[in-house]
Amino acid sequence: MPETSKHLPAGERRQVTIETIIELAGEQNPAEITTTAIAKRMGLTQGAIFRHFPNKDAMLQAVMEWVSKRLLNRIEKAIQAKSSPLEALKSLFMTHVSFIEEHPGIPRMLFAELQRAGDTIPKRVTRTLLQRYGERLNGLLEAGKACGEIDRQLNNKAATTLFIGTIQGLVMQSLIAGDTNHMRRNAAEVYEIYQRGIRSKS
Repeated sequence: MPETSKHLPAGERRQVTIETIIELAGEQNPAEITTTAIAKRMGLTQGAIFRHFPNKDAMLQAVMEWVSKRLLNRIEKAIQAKSSPLEALKSLFMTHVSFIEEHPGIPRMLFAELQRAGDTIPKRVTRTLLQRYGERLNGLLEAGKACGEIDRQLNNKAATTLFIGTIQGLVMQSLIAGDTNHMRRNAAEVYEIYQRGIRSKS
């Protein structure tokens, strides 16, 4: 991070801290990211970091809230730009993949967090994100049924689970391959298989 991190207003410095944590998570084991490493990347002291976050858990919570807000805003814009439910679903899928591709540290942080015992605040933030995401997907599926694009007998809950699970599978394979471009290369063809399964046959 640039030396100007020292001179940013409080709100902007929080933002830069969040982005720095995500950046570091894309380079190393998220569980091993220290406040010392975060401060060093930003050109600050640890004390300067703790003026904005009381502890590391508060930083992680802020990261997950940032992810939730940014992802939902981005997919909403992608959906609104399309004229049909099926086009909107594809745009949502590809937008989500692009978001993860741009921020590979996010899934690494999430998978690390899921391994922690107990019901942590970041886990609750993630559940809320998935709930809102699922509600948006359900709305698109219902709209698709209403206009005849999507099979009226489709089980929306199962289709939503498969949609999200397909993206998660692409993410996991990308992490295993150590290649963030893996998702982009395969996303369109994988989505087409999903779409054939939900499309109206009439």
